[in-house]
Order: sequence, then C-alpha cells, then structure tokens
Amino acid sequence: MVKPHSELSIRYQCELLGVNRSSLYCDAKGETALNLVLMKMIDEEHTKHPFSGKRKIVEYLGRKGFEVNVKRIKRLMRILGIQVVFPKKNLSKPHPDHRIYPYLLGGVVVSRANQVWSTDITYIRMRHGFLYLVAIIDWYSRYVLSWRLSNTLDTGFCQEALDEALENYGPCEIFNSDQGCQFTSRTFTDRLLSAGIQISMDGKGRAFDNIFIERLWRTVKYEEVYLFDYEDGEDARTRLSAYLTFYNQERVHQSLAYQTPAEVYFAAC
Repeated sequence: MVKPHSELSIRYQCELLGVNRSSLYCDAKGETALNLVLMKMIDEEHTKHPFSGKRKIVEYLGRKGFEVNVKRIKRLMRILGIQVVFPKKNLSKPHPDHRIYPYLLGGVVVSRANQVWSTDITYIRMRHGFLYLVAIIDWYSRYVLSWRLSNTLDTGFCQEALDEALENYGPCEIFNSDQGCQFTSRTFTDRLLSAGIQISMDGKGRAFDNIFIERLWRTVKYEEVYLFDYEDGEDARTRLSAYLTFYNQERVHQSLAYQTPAEVYFAAC
C-alpha cells in the first residue's frame, strides 16, 4: 500500500489488493482529546455496569470532575455502539430493507459445538483514537472462530469475519446477533440463509440475550485492552491477535471444567 497520489487512490489500491478499506486502521477523526478521554471512561463504566444509562453516566463523570450534559454523552454512547441492557420506550424503527428475526435461544440447551454461534461489535480504545472489534464465537465452547478490526461501523468487516468463520468451521445451526444494521443487512443475512443457518436476533436493548459474547468483551478488556495504550491500529491488531490466540489455546474456563475453548471445541467436532 502506498500513499494516495494522482494515479492510484486509496480506494482503488484496496480494490486491487482485495483489502477492506476500513482495515487501514486510520485514527478517529473529528473527536477532541476530551471526547476521547470521556469515551474511554464511558466504555470502562459500561463494561463494569452495563445497566447504567446516559443519565447515570453523566452523574458518574460528574463525580470524576467532568461536567458534561446528557446530549453529549448520548452522542458518544452512540459512537461507542453502547446500549443499556433493559428495553427502552419509543424504539427506533429498523431500516425498511432490513428484516428483524426473532430470538430463538430462549430455553434452548446448547449441548454441542457449532450448534449456536454469536457475534457482536465492541469499542477498542487506542492512545489517540479508537477502533471497532467484531468477533464470532461458538456458544458451547466459547471458542473465538474469527474476528476483525475496523475504524468504521460498516458492514464489510463483519462480513469478512462471517466468511472466515463459515469457510474454516461452518456452518452452524443457529446464528445469533443483535439488531445492528451490520447484522440485519441483506448481504449479511443472505449469506447465513444460503448456508442453511437459522437466524436469531436479540430483543432490542437486551444485551444479555447474547451473554457469552458480552462475557468475552469483559474478559478481553480487563485482561488486555485496559492494560495497554495501543499506539495505533497495527499495534492493536498485533496485541489482540496474540491475546485471542491465548484466549482460545491457553486460557482455561471454570465453566468448561478448566479446559480451554480450543480443547472443548475440537473435542466436540
């Protein structure tokens, strides 16, 4: 990849190389240093107390010495992709071209690998900006099947993660996600349906419908992200790659009888 010039634009170079433009790891644009500090604090508070809404976040920041209004925090929470875990009134309508599927996992006993996969997106802070991380995990084993980083919330990096998971491990029986536009897009859902997979979606505002990936995010952030100030996107990618390999191959889980996700996943396949 070379710098932009009159003959080869960044977009055209990405097309030639088959690279998602969002994977170039640009720093966040348009956010002040103060907003980046606030976003880090909001992310940490939400990870610790996912039931805290924007008004409680304002109160929390006020006690830390930051006088901010609800409107500002609402906007930053939207950038972070954060929603509170309880249902809210006056829910926004989905895109008319995006179908919302029912939640299929209520009362379901997950007893084997590749029975249920799930996905979600979370905010990853860096020293001078932020990225978004998407991951796909197997519910039974907690094995991380694929992941991608992006500097935008487009559908492309989610689609890449899905394609990798299906190519290497799929298909699963049920695929669960939230109602984000990345996962309700026709491109994403058509890929699942063409593989014969049932689509399940969390109730709006019910993050705990996707509890295993919520636990993954808390683990990744407390054991990796919050311990380091990533210099840039490449630093974040390198460190997260090493951590997620450790998570899959070496980190034992009490809920898995002190086995690793890889041990459980591959023993069950």
